[in-house]
Amino acid sequence: MLIGVPKEIKNHEYRVGLTPASVRELVHHGHEVMVQANAGGAIALTDEAYAAAGARIVDTPEEIFAKAEMVVKVKEPQPHECRMLRQGQLLFTYLHLAPDPEQARLLKESGCVAVAYETVTDARGGLPLLAPMSEVAGRMSIQADARALEKSAGGRGVLLGGVPGVPSGKVVILGGGVVGTNAAKMAMGLEAEVVVLDKSVNRLKELDLVFGGRMQTIYSTRDSVEEYVCQADLVIGAVLVPGASAPKLVDRAMLSKMRKGAVVVDVAIDQGGCFETSKPTTHADPTYIVDDIVHYCVANMPGGVARTSTFALNNATLPFALALADKGWRQALADDPHLMNGLNVCHGEITHPAVAEALGYDLTAAEKAIAA
Repeated sequence: MLIGVPKEIKNHEYRVGLTPASVRELVHHGHEVMVQANAGGAIALTDEAYAAAGARIVDTPEEIFAKAEMVVKVKEPQPHECRMLRQGQLLFTYLHLAPDPEQARLLKESGCVAVAYETVTDARGGLPLLAPMSEVAGRMSIQADARALEKSAGGRGVLLGGVPGVPSGKVVILGGGVVGTNAAKMAMGLEAEVVVLDKSVNRLKELDLVFGGRMQTIYSTRDSVEEYVCQADLVIGAVLVPGASAPKLVDRAMLSKMRKGAVVVDVAIDQGGCFETSKPTTHADPTYIVDDIVHYCVANMPGGVARTSTFALNNATLPFALALADKGWRQALADDPHLMNGLNVCHGEITHPAVAEALGYDLTAAEKAIAA
């Protein structure tokens, strides 16, 4: 199979779909790989390294989209890229379609086969291709936004860890999954006071067993969310419904009751966000203020640590990329129901239930779509 890796074009996005080591593995399996010039240059993955791994370096994304049978990316294709996709071409990347009707429309019109990292599942019900970026985003949510709490950045002027004789900052995390757990670990490492809210009693028990008295676990209701959010210095939105729009857990009225200068970090912004006042931002301009509350809503947060993120992502995606290339997408999906769950768009049809429901499209069963 001929596989293409274009350079990412989203604002301050420096990750790359395949590392040289991944390219070498695909070439070893008998595949050809094209990589756009300087696709990984910003994170010291040079064209020479890709060429040594067996890739062919090409100058433009147009050549990749025109020739490749499978396009491997990181972020969702931008409108210009969507228009270069063609009938039957395989796209393997993050999509986050539920809050993005324009992308969904363009992918449908292209006739491509789009497999989304974020809806591929595993035998334990997890999301193995989303997990590494969730780990990064959870850790970054504390690293990046401790800075947003500083007065010069519009925050309350609170040091998360406090100092002897002065209380630590209060961190409230909505959601105890991968993002929430990693955010909690980082916040506790800074000696902040940490509260995690979740609707799963089993998950709260697991967190309590691991972290004990170092954090407080609270069952999530509207009442408890309001109580703890309004006491917080930093609130992390870490709730995910696979493939669907994130639930709005904090509305404008609740936001207005928060401490002035508090910070909210919406890690769920790729899926529409879980604060009513959230809107996507970029690494170039990451924050804005509503009702004296600082909002950090960077839609590609792991791109800020692009080298770490690229290697973590490739560790997870490479086995699936190999399966798609070795078997062809139809057979690979038929053989693996968890990879089948990643199919979002196929030959103009929406094939993921949560995406179809969120965008108001008729659903075509994935099994039917791959047999057509």
